[in-house]
Amino acid sequence: MMTPTVASPTILGVDVFFVATMLSAVAAGAVLLAIYTAISARDPMVKRVKALNDRREQLKAGITASTKRRAKLVQKNEATDRIRDLLESMKVLQDSQVKAAQQKLMQAGIRSKEWAVAVIFGRLVLPIVLGGPMLYVVYGTDTFADWSPLKAYGLVAGTFILAYKAPDLYLKNKIDKRAALIRKGLPDALDLLVICAEAGLTVDASFARVARELGRAYPELGDEFSLTAIELGFLTDRRTAFENLAMRTNLDSIKGVVTTMIQTEKYGTPLASALRVLSAEFRNERMMRAEEKAARLPAIMTVPLILFILPVLFVVILGPAACSINDALLSGK
Repeated sequence: MMTPTVASPTILGVDVFFVATMLSAVAAGAVLLAIYTAISARDPMVKRVKALNDRREQLKAGITASTKRRAKLVQKNEATDRIRDLLESMKVLQDSQVKAAQQKLMQAGIRSKEWAVAVIFGRLVLPIVLGGPMLYVVYGTDTFADWSPLKAYGLVAGTFILAYKAPDLYLKNKIDKRAALIRKGLPDALDLLVICAEAGLTVDASFARVARELGRAYPELGDEFSLTAIELGFLTDRRTAFENLAMRTNLDSIKGVVTTMIQTEKYGTPLASALRVLSAEFRNERMMRAEEKAARLPAIMTVPLILFILPVLFVVILGPAACSINDALLSGK
């Protein structure tokens, strides 16, 4: 005698056991990913120290080594060299583009200047890699046959434009995130610079001390201050070191600090008082940005309140009353 099979429970036509199995698999994968991330986590200080040592060796090579030896000290990357040769043979590599890409890489926290060639190469290759298949799918197949010619052309053109702008958008995103982190820690750094200046430390020693103190809390700002301290110790013109700091960050607040440093170096004005005024201004600016975000919060919460919170509130409040009215009407019949 065969036992009848019991059908699995369903909700809205979906098998509950299947959904539970998939959710369990996703949860197990998330746990494994978290364990792998925790085990393979690397200390960011190792990468920072290596970058600073590389910059120190470059400055040493530029000062003490001859031209031939300096050329030997520069590490070459075969892949970037091949890409550079290819772009130069195609007459699409310009010095202005390379310098602009190198500046964006520095502002994004990528110290290797060789990646500038890869950025330019990505602008050339990505439209072909992504736009070519999209062009074939739209006009070579019937996938978008029901679309109007204008919509199909817009899809293809948008894919080409987005593929061309993808490297710049990626760099811009990294630059904005890094600038926000640097701006967040700048008032604290200026306060520490004031303390160091009043304690009698030199400017390069003050930058090194602040970078060491804030390296854990604000690693991006610590990197920039460490590089500035190294350049102040090696470069003959101290103004160049400050200008390099402004160029690497591209922040108005950092430019104000750089201008103050240059003026104090040139005219001998008190550094501590000027930095104290700048620190107070930056703290007020940060407070104003926080107040601005708080003022926008009611307008931002309006849509989630209407779509998600109020319907649930109405169900909780009016649901029992509706059930009571329904029971009363059924009992009356």
